[in-house]
Parts: sequence; structure tokens; C-alpha cells
Amino acid sequence: MTSVTVRVPAKINLQLTVGPLRPDGYHGLVTVFHAVSLFDEVTVAPAAADSVRVTGEGADLVPEDGDNLALRAVRVLRKAVAGRDGVAVTIDKRIPVAGGMAGGSADAAAALVAVNELWGAGLSPRELRALGAEVGSDVAFAVLGGTAIGEGRGEQLTPAPAAPATFHWVIALADGHLPTPTVFRELDKQRADQPGRQDTEPALSAELMDALTAGDPVKLGAALSNDLQDPALTLFPELRKTLAAGREAGARGALVSGSGPTCFFLADSAEHAAKLASALEGAGVCRRALTATGPVAGATVVAKLH
Repeated sequence: MTSVTVRVPAKINLQLTVGPLRPDGYHGLVTVFHAVSLFDEVTVAPAAADSVRVTGEGADLVPEDGDNLALRAVRVLRKAVAGRDGVAVTIDKRIPVAGGMAGGSADAAAALVAVNELWGAGLSPRELRALGAEVGSDVAFAVLGGTAIGEGRGEQLTPAPAAPATFHWVIALADGHLPTPTVFRELDKQRADQPGRQDTEPALSAELMDALTAGDPVKLGAALSNDLQDPALTLFPELRKTLAAGREAGARGALVSGSGPTCFFLADSAEHAAKLASALEGAGVCRRALTATGPVAGATVVAKLH
């Protein structure tokens, strides 16, 4: 086989509840991941040595060295299956970089799926998710896709009980970036000023589960939550205007995506989403507004050349 191409989705967090800082330096989480139709494509091919090349959205911000998460994923897979040759990785990005949509983790998941196919390693999706958890907290979900409950660091996944509904989203891209560690540090700082807050263990939202089970966008919009939103707004105050503009334009729900600064909005239909995206761009509160649907499948092989 000469190359394999995998398409992999962005994620939003319908719920992101953050527990206290753990001894290992991570926070315990309860989150509900939701894969949406904003995709990166990752192509892998045999090479004398590992390499990565990045094109598209925010390519200049993505490392093209050993720190790249897709190359880390290749190294983890190579260790698991032993004795494989080098891999050239090409990433075509549409998922915003440092935008709270797990673009780097998505690329790592795509690399795992693609190289598993390229090498004929034969690892199952469950085995690939386990390897993904070694690379990063969100990688396993990008392999799985759909809507899933994440616990631990987010890598312990359970498919969410949900009606077979399609939800319509608007993704507002910000003119800037928010590194995830910075947002978590701001959360810790804010909680240190509120005694008792930092000791609360996270729990799954019953309201959100009811909304997903019913497939009801009105209930879903009301149940969206993100503990990282306040620290993200503190670090990136312009996002308050973005969220307000979406609500004023009739969004059923409005939330910062993960650690931000991307914001997402829930619409009633494809037509409503298009109008909402136009209103956000017209208000000048985002760099660009994209429409998307969810849930969608996780990392999927879309092309193989022999």
C-alpha cells in the first residue's frame, strides 16, 4: 500500500465538568463529547523516516517536528506493533488550532487509524482507542466519534444513550488562540478564590442526558455547560460579545467549546444554522462562522492507494 487517507472530526463538549487537580497534574473530568462535521484529513505513506507536513487552517501554528501529536501517535503505534518503517504524515486542516475543538487530538487519532491500515497491523478500534489515550486525553474519542461520555482525563469512554437525532450547529472561529493549559491554570486560580469550589467532584448532568435521550434541541440547548467557559472569558473577553450575538440571533444554546476560544451555537435546522452563521459574521464578532451537524463518525478511512 502506498498511502492511506483518513477523515477525522472536530469535537465539541456538550458538558465539561472539571474536578479538582489530581496528584498526577491532571484534573478529573466528566464530559460529554459530540463529534461534528468539521474535518481534518490525514494522509500517511511509507518513508525512510517519520515526517509531518501541515497545510490549511492555522497550519503555521502546528509543529512539524517530534512534538506533533500525529507523529507521537505513530511512535506509540510503532512501539505496540514493533519493527515498522518510517511514515510521512500530511495533515490538511480545517479544525481550528488551539480552538477548543481537539484538532491536534483528532490528527493523532487519524494517524493511528491510517498507519494501522498502512502497516496492516490489524488492531481493533478498542485497541486503537487505548493507544490514543497514551497520546492525549481527547484522542480516544476522535477514534470513536458519535456522542460519548468521557471520564477520568476524558479518555474513559462510554457511548451516550441518545435518540437517533441530527443536531445543527454553528461554529464561530475566533481571531486568536487559547492554549488549554493556560485556561486550566486560570480555572485553578479562580477556584482558589472560592473556598470549597476546587474540591467538588464532577458529575454527569441528568438534564443533558434527558435532552439527548429525547433528541430535543430546546432541552439540549438549555442543558449545555462548560466549567472552562468563565476562565476562557476572563482570558479572552471578546468572546462575551460572540456568545451574546448568537443568543440574540436565536440560538437555542451558546457555549465556549472546550478551553476556547471557538464558540458553538445550537440551531433548530440547517436553514436556521445558515441564518445564525450569517448573523454572527455580520455582527463582526468572529473571524468566520461555519455550519456543521452532529453526531458524526470518528476517524474513518476515505482513500487507499496500492
